[in-house]
Amino acid sequence: MSAADRDKKPDAGETSPRAVPLSRGLSTKLLLLTVLFVMLAEVLIFMPSVANFRIAWLQERLSTAAAVGLVLIDSDPDTLSPATQDDVLMAIGARAIAVRDAGASRLLVVSEMPAVIDEHVDLQAVTPMAAMRDALDTLIFGGQRMVRAFGPVAESDKEFEIIIPDAGLRQAMLTFARNIAILSLIISLITAALVFYAITRIMIRPIRAMTRAMLSFGEAPEDPARVIRPAARDDEIGVAERQLAEMQSELQRTLAERRHLADLGLAVSKINHDMRNMLTSAQLVSDRLRGVKDETVQRLAPKLVRALDRAISYSQGVLTYGQTREPPPVRRLVRLWGMVEEVFELVELGTYPEVELVNAVDECFEVDADADQLFRVLVNLARNSVQAMSGRSEPDIVVRRLTMSAAREGSVARIVVEDTGPGLPKKARENLFAAFRGSTRSGGTGLGLAIASELVRAHGGSLELLESRGGRTAFQLTIPDQPLQLNEARGKLRRPA
Repeated sequence: MSAADRDKKPDAGETSPRAVPLSRGLSTKLLLLTVLFVMLAEVLIFMPSVANFRIAWLQERLSTAAAVGLVLIDSDPDTLSPATQDDVLMAIGARAIAVRDAGASRLLVVSEMPAVIDEHVDLQAVTPMAAMRDALDTLIFGGQRMVRAFGPVAESDKEFEIIIPDAGLRQAMLTFARNIAILSLIISLITAALVFYAITRIMIRPIRAMTRAMLSFGEAPEDPARVIRPAARDDEIGVAERQLAEMQSELQRTLAERRHLADLGLAVSKINHDMRNMLTSAQLVSDRLRGVKDETVQRLAPKLVRALDRAISYSQGVLTYGQTREPPPVRRLVRLWGMVEEVFELVELGTYPEVELVNAVDECFEVDADADQLFRVLVNLARNSVQAMSGRSEPDIVVRRLTMSAAREGSVARIVVEDTGPGLPKKARENLFAAFRGSTRSGGTGLGLAIASELVRAHGGSLELLESRGGRTAFQLTIPDQPLQLNEARGKLRRPA
């Protein structure tokens, strides 16, 4: 990346602000949403409330008119003067009062009979939907209409009716709607405040604490003090805090391992040059030893040369592992019996005379693998086995044996490395193939099995622990043959002999 590109890169503070503005915070959004939802709930109950208010208002006027009508029925309505009738109707707000008895209708009081009746309301048979529809119609279009309301009142067998303008009704409904709106707003604010306080104490504060902990951890992830300390809660927030603490702790361990790995790669790269010079000098000496006319020297010199070559290869292998690079395997058919013999010869140079080495591989057994990489895997497993069985305080009668065997199942080769050692400890089994954590002995790095597992996976196979107990520990390598390329095979068949 060039300097100009680095200059264009946005600052971390621009992409990840440490403080969220109040207008965009969760608490503000929660408060507004609570007010909105409560208002929506009030809207849902507003229309039924207004419809009931309208029916109750008309019912009240009809009840008053019925009381007046009963008095007029017992007396003579014709004796009332026009002024008295106007006063009676004005008190009710109606234009006329009538009664229906035994199928006959009788007009009791009237001041001015309107020419047109705009709406007829049967207070006994009105349905909820019709009541809400009529209430909405009155609120929007009312104020200049005449309404005829009728129905029985209380226990009376008579049916009364009134003719009344809806101007007063509409005004009363508007006042009621205003009061409902104000009350709804007050209820919404109170509810929102209570919900806001409860949610803030239960959720928002812990989430803010988790956010601050994540930001603080991001500044210095290697500092153990930056790991969040979860509260003793059993709800989702408590689970999230504990999971975050585990993730941060695991990330710290991973970063430490990567740092160790980087240090290892740096250290190996620094000593690699000097080691190569020393090994080259040793190779020159071994070449001179080949000229010595001694049978023992002639027998050991080639082994020494191969050991020096592999030492150079191993140092480079550790370096490439530190750089998280491993060359792809160059696969060919390899006679496993001869490779196992070379592995045992190299192990014998480590002065483990008390360990019996058994090559149980058939001399004709072949493996489709990279010879160098498979050799490294077997050497790692063999060294781990002989080191686990040597230097112990058991009597001489204790069997110390390392056995390598192989078998084929179709196109899959299975290689078993078995020893009679004490078995792997529980901690080593849990992190067996993890670098720096899978060491089977004190002072080990745990790289051997990690590298071996990686090399086997590169072949499309697997390395697994079959059994580990006192007296038997067995590892199994599973390496499938390379898949046959049909185009290449067909081309070979078509070529002339």
